[in-house]
Amino acid sequence: MSFTLKQIRYFAAAAEMGSISAASHSLSISQSAVTEAIKDLEAILGVKLFERHPRGLHITPEGRRFQRSVTAILAEVANATRVLAEGSKRVGGQLNLGVTSLTAGYVLSEMLSKFRRLHPDVEVTAIEDTGEYLEHLLVGGELDVAVMVTTNLRNVHALQSEIFEVSPFRLWLPIDHPLAKQQSIALPDVADEPLIVLDVDEMEQEAVKLLSAFGKRPKLAFRTRSVEAVRSLVATGAGVAILPDLVYRPWSLEGDRIVSRDVSGALPVVQVGLVWRKGAGMSEATQEFITMMQTLTASGVR
Repeated sequence: MSFTLKQIRYFAAAAEMGSISAASHSLSISQSAVTEAIKDLEAILGVKLFERHPRGLHITPEGRRFQRSVTAILAEVANATRVLAEGSKRVGGQLNLGVTSLTAGYVLSEMLSKFRRLHPDVEVTAIEDTGEYLEHLLVGGELDVAVMVTTNLRNVHALQSEIFEVSPFRLWLPIDHPLAKQQSIALPDVADEPLIVLDVDEMEQEAVKLLSAFGKRPKLAFRTRSVEAVRSLVATGAGVAILPDLVYRPWSLEGDRIVSRDVSGALPVVQVGLVWRKGAGMSEATQEFITMMQTLTASGVR
């Protein structure tokens, strides 16, 4: 019996995210589907790929070796897609792209690099602004497509969206914080902690709304538009943060360590996707950009 491409995509997501729940969010599937795929892979391969623990998954040495092979396989799938696309007719023209600050820092460079390799004759211009203003430009026809947080899209009647990443919120802590040692963290445990909020793309609203559910306003220790500032402040013990996994990195610029933890309860997710105007004539370059993102999302490689 051989494994399937779907199974190794699910394994790759679990290995990257370190938990079944985070992998299922990123893939927009059920947790049971990820669990079954991993069990089937372990049965086929005859090795244990993960050690389970209360905070998630810890990849085994055998799992790590398999992950290297899986990475190569998925890269070849993406490469095959690229080769087929490059064999088609050359596309020219211009692509006017909008991005929010969150997507500009974490997904823009990779997707533009892929698109330029596929369509070197397309001239790409990109602007960064708030989601609200990008929606205004899309409705007015001044942008072809935007890469942005789609969770709270305003002009739903005028705009069409397609999600390519779902990122769950998690709790960010300094490595020596008492909560980092708990087996289970609940939202009430966080209610009295000083909160560092990221004031971009409605991230602050989501964090404050969560903690305000306990009947008192959270203690806002710091408000910033810089993810790097959040990382540095959390790492040095100035407070905690509740942010999507999309922007999590374990180290601050100063080299201090931070950790992220799941919180029991209904934490929100951030949906990131493409947005364009409904019913508008779409340029060939715009269609190719959307098609590229749809292909990468379907293949599990972005």
